Amino acid sequence: MSKSFFVDTTVCTACRACQVACKQWHDLPADVTTNRGFYQNPKDLSFTTYKVVRMSEKVIDGKMRWLFFPEQCRHCMEPPCRDTAGEESAIYSDSATGAVIYTAKTKGLKVKEITESCPYNIPRAKKDGTMAKCDMCLDRVQNGLLPACVKTCPTGAMTFGARDEMLALAKKRLQEVQAKYPKASLIDPNDVRVIYLVAFEPKEYHAFAVASADSVGISRQVALRKMARPLTRFVQAL
Repeated sequence: MSKSFFVDTTVCTACRACQVACKQWHDLPADVTTNRGFYQNPKDLSFTTYKVVRMSEKVIDGKMRWLFFPEQCRHCMEPPCRDTAGEESAIYSDSATGAVIYTAKTKGLKVKEITESCPYNIPRAKKDGTMAKCDMCLDRVQNGLLPACVKTCPTGAMTFGARDEMLALAKKRLQEVQAKYPKASLIDPNDVRVIYLVAFEPKEYHAFAVASADSVGISRQVALRKMARPLTRFVQAL
């Protein structure tokens, strides 16, 4: 059954338990960082950091706001990165959950093209070109467990389950939040499996919180390449 996350940023406290749990479960090393005079750490996602809690200080409607955004791969319903790669052994969607999985065979693919095709600027690569990102803790999910980040979240900001149930929960919670924050919204709920609820404009949280107009153009290019691929293979076989 297709799975989805629901992330309610209005109850996220930026404790970063999800960030740590992700590192622990995947046995990933800590990134070397520097003191930037800011609470967010590390600065960004990396080949060894699949999740980072972004923190933004913004003045909105005349008030100081402290915005938190637990960033991770959105596991798109139709992943541009998968279609750009065009190699199922390197990037594929798990048939049972919908999780978008990267393998060691991403090494040698066109990193720049794949990264630029992502509407949310998620994939990261190490020096040899191998790419990595959140894998939805597929090994845990396949064994009836919650993803590590969801399991460890102390405030209930993160929920995980059947996609239809998560969509229903997200829409119900949105109505509740809009009573206090009229501009609250769900980010791209029909296109992704990680559904964020935000109280303010998505761009206030992070530049890539919502798919940009540029990414729509890129996705169209990907779709055209996907359509043309069978013809290209036919010609090459002649």
